[in-house]
Amino acid sequence: MDTILNWVSQYGYLGIIGLLMFGIVGLPVPDEWLLMFTGYLVERGDLLPAPALGAAFLGSCCGISVSYALGTTLGAAVIDKYGWLIHVDRKKLDTVHGWFERIGKWLLLIGYFIPGVRHLTAFTAGMSKLRLPLFALFAFAGALLWTATFITVGYVVGERWREIANWISSRSLIVLGIAGGGFLLGLLFWRWWSRRQRKKG
Repeated sequence: MDTILNWVSQYGYLGIIGLLMFGIVGLPVPDEWLLMFTGYLVERGDLLPAPALGAAFLGSCCGISVSYALGTTLGAAVIDKYGWLIHVDRKKLDTVHGWFERIGKWLLLIGYFIPGVRHLTAFTAGMSKLRLPLFALFAFAGALLWTATFITVGYVVGERWREIANWISSRSLIVLGIAGGGFLLGLLFWRWWSRRQRKKG
């Protein structure tokens, strides 16, 4: 953990991009911790807000795109052969695939908030041959929402970021519930706005 945080302190925005890219692909990077630490560094004045968010967003988009490309080109075979490297097996992949079949592209939006699942949502989307424009729309929107949320939390809590990160880690189901509630509210707003636009048209 300290090594990862030292990377951010030493390499700044480039460190954030690289670490989040590898974390989203599935390597053992504590993504939420990293984002909250980034927010704390912004609050402390070591990083600027816009570049920090931009770096986090770019790293997340790169990582999720790599996962999508692997799913599109290699499919489940890569999980069977190399899944042990990222602690993923076929059973977990099948579970996420079942979720994807039920709620589709929306899983890309909320999957970031589910520990251990975010890197599989894009992989499953690739396996399912979801069109690239649709994938990009939902996956990149989710990346922006996720990175902005946790950087903001780190910024607001300041020096207590580690304590709050521990609390979030121990209550992942609560965080998931909050994320799910936010998703449903966003979906209702989107439907209301779409109906309103159709009436105007």
